[in-house]
Amino acid sequence: MTPIAHAATGLASPAVDHVPGLAPVVTPQQQTRHSWIADYQELFKVRVTSMAVLTAWAGFYLGSMRSGITSMHWGLVESLVGIALVSCGASVMNQVIERKIDARMVRTAQRPLAAGRFGLLHGLALGMACFAAGALVLAWFTNPVTVVLTLLTGFTYVAVYTPLKRYTTLATFIGAFPGAMPPLLGWTAARGVIEWPAVALFAILFVWQFPHFMAIAWLYRDDYAKAGIRMLPVVQPDGWSTVCEALIYAVLMIPVSAVPYYLHLAGPVYLVAAVLLGLGYLAYTIRFARITRALTTAESRGYARDLLRASVIYLPLLLAVMMLNATGRR
Repeated sequence: MTPIAHAATGLASPAVDHVPGLAPVVTPQQQTRHSWIADYQELFKVRVTSMAVLTAWAGFYLGSMRSGITSMHWGLVESLVGIALVSCGASVMNQVIERKIDARMVRTAQRPLAAGRFGLLHGLALGMACFAAGALVLAWFTNPVTVVLTLLTGFTYVAVYTPLKRYTTLATFIGAFPGAMPPLLGWTAARGVIEWPAVALFAILFVWQFPHFMAIAWLYRDDYAKAGIRMLPVVQPDGWSTVCEALIYAVLMIPVSAVPYYLHLAGPVYLVAAVLLGLGYLAYTIRFARITRALTTAESRGYARDLLRASVIYLPLLLAVMMLNATGRR
């Protein structure tokens, strides 16, 4: 969901025929390349949903340890299925709303709704069905706190962040809230209440998103500009604001990632790993600052691509070490 929802989108762009300034032309040969399975994977943003499920699992695991019970029970499966369904629904509804915008961008022109392979009613029905199914699963198997927070997360992503991207760069900040929710949802599914360790997990994902998303925004700034999406690199194309925002949050990432240690969520091994990983993330973000003096577009894109790769490696490693070194202390 959200900028985190871009985590798996940025490493390759589909090759399509297009004329600058116009929507890409979809040929019959390109239409036949798409299977129904691939189309549904695209609609559900399977890799993005997988990231949401992974981080929710981390929250559930850590919450279960805090309760002194194993996380390996049916409650984990039920919670993750419900969260995944709502995430899939949000992804579909996002593409319903942005189908015309997606058609203008090279990297999204081949999405099923943008390319016209699926109709509007199909998308609406599928998105609402996933939302409803996810809500029912969570309501039946978890608790009211998790249900309300999960639906609020999906609503914020679809109804607030998605349309706001066309009007202000603040959309990135607002979108970071639903993007940071999965581990908190996992925690509440396990514990039934919002507690400071859950807030710390939320904060880690919230801060992590900004260098990650600034890299994506820089990589696809031309696409965003063509579609009228007001990302920071579009509004301020010299790159300085993009670099400053990425650097501020990369620096913040180090103390924020250390908070679980001080809340007795993880032990000293985690603290050392968090600092080292944070320094590595910061190093790639500092390197990303070279976009302001890159001699070629290819060079600047290389810096952005490297930061993007570093970000999607950093987060799973950080969560894995946290889980392996979890203390379970109250």
